[in-house]
Amino acid sequence: MFLKRLLMAAAVAAASLPAGAAARSAPPYKGAIATDASTGAVLFEDNADAVSPPASMTKLMTYAVLCDEMRKGALSLDTKVTVTYDDAKVGLQRDSTVVWLRQGEVFPVEELIYAMFIHSANDAAYALAHKAGGTVAAFVAMMNAKARELGMLHSTFRTPHGFPPPSRRIADGDLTTPRDYSILCRYLLLHTDVLKYASVKNRPFGVGYRLQAVQMANHNHLLGKIPGVDGLKTGFTSGAGFCLAATAQRDGRRVIVVMMDSPDPTTRDLNVRDLLTRVFAELPLGGKPFERAQDGAAEPAGPTPTPTPPPAPGAGPVVRYPGSGGR
Repeated sequence: MFLKRLLMAAAVAAASLPAGAAARSAPPYKGAIATDASTGAVLFEDNADAVSPPASMTKLMTYAVLCDEMRKGALSLDTKVTVTYDDAKVGLQRDSTVVWLRQGEVFPVEELIYAMFIHSANDAAYALAHKAGGTVAAFVAMMNAKARELGMLHSTFRTPHGFPPPSRRIADGDLTTPRDYSILCRYLLLHTDVLKYASVKNRPFGVGYRLQAVQMANHNHLLGKIPGVDGLKTGFTSGAGFCLAATAQRDGRRVIVVMMDSPDPTTRDLNVRDLLTRVFAELPLGGKPFERAQDGAAEPAGPTPTPTPPPAPGAGPVVRYPGSGGR
């Protein structure tokens, strides 16, 4: 494939450069992948099985499990969630991105979903997991079961929001790969209404439920700027770098790009934009237009890679997380 030949040529060229120049030419991310949302076909990949934290992209899996629970009738978009002491306490964590939930407040599930997607609110994600799972630990177990169901064999979830663990060790937090997350993104696009929330640029939180609403702005700055982009989720912590699971639809075709561990949001966004442009240009003519699947059993979301064991608990460097808002 043309993109793969370009990548191989770039690698050969980098190998022939002096050490310093080769380092400068390294990709500005840890791993990336682009796939066709209709078929799951890989259009581009570069270190797509590299394991690292997804940061707030974790909330995409939280939403997948919530959708399963709503299909079962365990809760609905209108189900009332009463904020508990533990839910509110998430808002007190240093550098946590939140909508400042207060103990005793009551919000419908859908209001908290908007906060989780648009504002990337960690307290909203925690409150939803608490409500849906009975305990957050039980909900996280459901997240991992969903990952195995979808074939995300390199992924481990330990939170519903992606905020770093108290130990600040990368291996103790949520872990995934670009390839695994492209599988999750395709599943959500085919089988849920994820774009109803992920495509919203601005919205107030709490109107009619609290005296002063929180004005929310989506952290995905490609919305409204890059043709066809209508999702999905950003992520950032100091340990994860800047991550983005993006999707765009043009002329009936839909593409998914997942890029993890970029050095800054501008570099991430520029590279995602460029990759979207390249893969849309390379899509075979006459390909299958994207259509959401009918309700029912989910089809396999994509190719299943050979399992690679995640890092052992307690392994890896201790990472400090200044300004690690989990966005």
